[in-house]
Amino acid sequence: MTQERLDGVIVATALPYAEDPKAPAGLRPDLDRYAEHCQWLVANGCRGVGPNGSLGEYSSLTDDERRQVARTAIESVKGAGIVVVGVHGAGAHQARHWAELAAEDGADGVLCLPPTMYRANHGEVIHHFTEVAKAGLPIMVYNNPIDTKVDLTPELVAEIAQIDNVVAVKEFSGDVRRVLQIREAADIAVIAGADDVVLESLLMGATGWFAGFPNVFPAESARLYSLAMEGKLAEARALYEPLVAAFRWDSRTEFVQSIKFGMDVVGRFGGPCRPPRGPLADEQRAQLENDMRKAVDYLHANPVAA
Repeated sequence: MTQERLDGVIVATALPYAEDPKAPAGLRPDLDRYAEHCQWLVANGCRGVGPNGSLGEYSSLTDDERRQVARTAIESVKGAGIVVVGVHGAGAHQARHWAELAAEDGADGVLCLPPTMYRANHGEVIHHFTEVAKAGLPIMVYNNPIDTKVDLTPELVAEIAQIDNVVAVKEFSGDVRRVLQIREAADIAVIAGADDVVLESLLMGATGWFAGFPNVFPAESARLYSLAMEGKLAEARALYEPLVAAFRWDSRTEFVQSIKFGMDVVGRFGGPCRPPRGPLADEQRAQLENDMRKAVDYLHANPVAA
């Protein structure tokens, strides 16, 4: 049941690019580097990876690239971690198509937004997830009302949870009250979706973290999750508080650029983004450097073993 509920720390993976004048925007997905990154995350204590989410820039990929990225993640962590593939689509037929490909390629589950680029109504949301469920994989529903303008309220989540194969909801509204409200309304795993309220969410009953900044701090994030699940609040707070200023960038418009920058800071490869995402403004970069320095300095003084 644990695997079916898709809990634990699953990393919404950032996607590295290599310069290639023949590729869109002169950048092609660097699949070798991506495979190594997925393996590194799992080796450092994370339960699995999530390719083709917003952080993975799925909307900037060609269809062929998008499938190659999912296959790379699946092949790279096979037997060591789970893979929850982003299958977001503008309509139910697109999302179901990506879910069917994920099933064909051997994914363990899918992450799915309600219809993108359209403010779907109640019935359309139910139809969307009903269609995706036909692919047969466990589904983590994704509530991101900031970007989709569709709020999966606890009452609506309870209805969606009645659909076969819907096992979890990634809650990204930022309102930690939702955790208990959803648990009271439905038998579904609640997954912390925003890094800067992760401890609060886990303490209130979330059982997973579908995360961005573990791309930067995987061992530390896995340790934070374990401390929270074990109820070791003092130790969890001591680790969380120096990191949360960096984690707040996960909830900002420039979250992809910020997490990739954080990866560069710690000696990984984050690199550039494809348009429409451009570089960070100078003042943003300066603030992010300060926030990252606080986290890195603390972790250098208080290292967490993988």
